[in-house]
Amino acid sequence: MARRGMVVEHCYSSEYVGGKGRLELERDDPKTLSFTSITAERPFEKYGPVGRFRYELSYGRAWTDRIREARPDVVIICNTPLFAAERFRRFARRTRTPWILWHQDIISLALGEELHRKFPKSIAQVGARVLSALERRITKSATRVVAIGEEFQSHYSQQWKLNRPGVSVIPNWAPLEDITPRSLENPWSTEWIPERGSLTLLYAGTLGRKHNPHLLVDLIKAARCRGLDARLVVASEGEGADLILARTGDFPQGTIRVIAFQPADQLPDMLSAADVLVAILEPEASKFSIPSKVLSYLAAGRPVLGLMPAHNPAANDIAAAGGLVAPPTPEGVAHAVEWLASISNDPASRAQLGIRSRMLAEQRFDINKIADQFYDLLVAAATDGTPRAEYGTGFFRKSLPRDGLGRLRT
Repeated sequence: MARRGMVVEHCYSSEYVGGKGRLELERDDPKTLSFTSITAERPFEKYGPVGRFRYELSYGRAWTDRIREARPDVVIICNTPLFAAERFRRFARRTRTPWILWHQDIISLALGEELHRKFPKSIAQVGARVLSALERRITKSATRVVAIGEEFQSHYSQQWKLNRPGVSVIPNWAPLEDITPRSLENPWSTEWIPERGSLTLLYAGTLGRKHNPHLLVDLIKAARCRGLDARLVVASEGEGADLILARTGDFPQGTIRVIAFQPADQLPDMLSAADVLVAILEPEASKFSIPSKVLSYLAAGRPVLGLMPAHNPAANDIAAAGGLVAPPTPEGVAHAVEWLASISNDPASRAQLGIRSRMLAEQRFDINKIADQFYDLLVAAATDGTPRAEYGTGFFRKSLPRDGLGRLRT
């Protein structure tokens, strides 16, 4: 968008630990692109309900303060916690700020599952209904909605009884120029995988409630029991990574290595250092999540193993690239190990599967077509003819004229 003449400010949470991509200007980036770190007054408490609620409100306050200062013509919100998003929704309604909800997860479903794990059924049901109603209201209020899969549309209409216009389905993608296939032996693998087995598996990404980290340990255990000299590298942080780290002592030294999230510029070498890239997803999470790490795996040109429900869209991508999809169960792990055994001593087959992965990525991740879609959506949202209140005043300004879109601020 910045290369197309828009003034773009990318805001992100400084407290949240996770993969965030490149967050600094590089030499070839346009001058109209900037990055801003948003810091809440309260600490981030991911798994404490009260602490997380307070954090989200605090983050929402800090974020809307920045929006008030920046005075954008249109805002895109993505992966925003529900209570922070609700605070922004009220701000946008008050100031009549156009905004686009880029819907990556049905967050209320995930939180509802968490409530049922922690509270009695009656309390959990009430809380889940409240959260669902909150996310429905946020979705209904957005000027435009970008959903990453058709399943979101079904949820809107069937579960929420919400038949709203202005919803576009744009599947996620990976940046093909940034993530390219590299050699197995590269500077990253030399540092982090000094001793390779016959098969190196790698998992890269968050390990939250929608993932079962023990599944990765079970996979490597079953592979070694099958006689495979397999190793596992996990690039993650947080509770799930800690659970895997606690079990490394059950295996010979070097079998499992847990490392922190790596810098974005190291991602291509890291993914290319693996013989097989692994993705996991729990059955209940498949209703609201499409693991985008699979897209990066495909771009890296490596075979992909997915322990996830077969109906998830990411599973379809893995299968189309010739990888294996098996359920996240003991039976699925056993099936996965047999597949790993079939390619463990066949570098040529692994290379061919990697080529198929990259070819699929190149077919689907045309950034110019995707950028065209987002450009049109931003223009439509910013020029819908709705008068906009000046921030903090009672005055209004007209929406942008169509010949002024070259300086659209997002």
